[in-house]
Amino acid sequence: MSRFPAYKHREFYIAGESYAGHYVPQLAKKIHDYNKAHSNPIINLKGFMVGNAVTDNYYDSIGTVTFWWSHSMISDRTYKSIMKHCNFTAEKSSARCDDAVSYAINHEFGDIDQYSIYTPSCLALTNKSARHIRLGNTLLHQQISGYDPCTENYAEKYYNRPDVQKAMHANTAGIPYKWTACSDVLIKNWNDSENSMLPIYKELIAAGLRIWVFSGDTDSVVPVTATRFSLSHLNLHIKTPWYPWYSGNQVGGWTEVYEGLTFATVRGAGHEVPLFQPRRAFILFRSFLRGEKLPNSR
Repeated sequence: MSRFPAYKHREFYIAGESYAGHYVPQLAKKIHDYNKAHSNPIINLKGFMVGNAVTDNYYDSIGTVTFWWSHSMISDRTYKSIMKHCNFTAEKSSARCDDAVSYAINHEFGDIDQYSIYTPSCLALTNKSARHIRLGNTLLHQQISGYDPCTENYAEKYYNRPDVQKAMHANTAGIPYKWTACSDVLIKNWNDSENSMLPIYKELIAAGLRIWVFSGDTDSVVPVTATRFSLSHLNLHIKTPWYPWYSGNQVGGWTEVYEGLTFATVRGAGHEVPLFQPRRAFILFRSFLRGEKLPNSR
């Protein structure tokens, strides 16, 4: 903003998805705190939006397991076992919790794209790569996927090409291992992640920022139930009750407007909403920037 002062006073918004459910509100708070401490704020922060966002370890975990069960991905027995043996607030998960979650993923899920449970999985992956998601503090392994379910496989090959790394000025030190989308070393040793973003939400809602949270409803990694469980504990007053919003002649999803926050689902979208439902994502994004409610008619 200092180098390009023409943009200094323009409205500024932040958006992201997945673990950006931490990055985005944390960055928004950092900017808000800076602005409070200076008489002439550099960044004219107006709001933020996050999608399929990691929000609160405890409520997200309960909501995730509930999604698995309610979408017939796991059996009643496994659901009860996870809920019985997993302490979602513990620093480390118990062996019985790990066993129950592992059984669900390796024996009951089947070969599906967990980021988009109703679209095909990548059949080209003969050597299945491991990916991780968090269930509270329990690490879950899963197959890499995307809407073109092999997208991430392509990306890993592309970013490991020497010519690509040279063009990007990347890997100049010559690291002795390949680049990967998810680092086992990082995930297993990362211990400074906050448990909940809800206190930051409360602070930034009180500050009057425009805050939208959305969920693609076919994602089982950070599912809509997880987000709803988390947001429900903000205990916000409802301004506009739950209603279907439209994209063209079809229901694009559902939404509810609270005092200080708008929640919306995107029908038929997986973890990366614009990848699966670009038109609906555009309507969502445009409405957010305009400060308008999502369209309630065709």
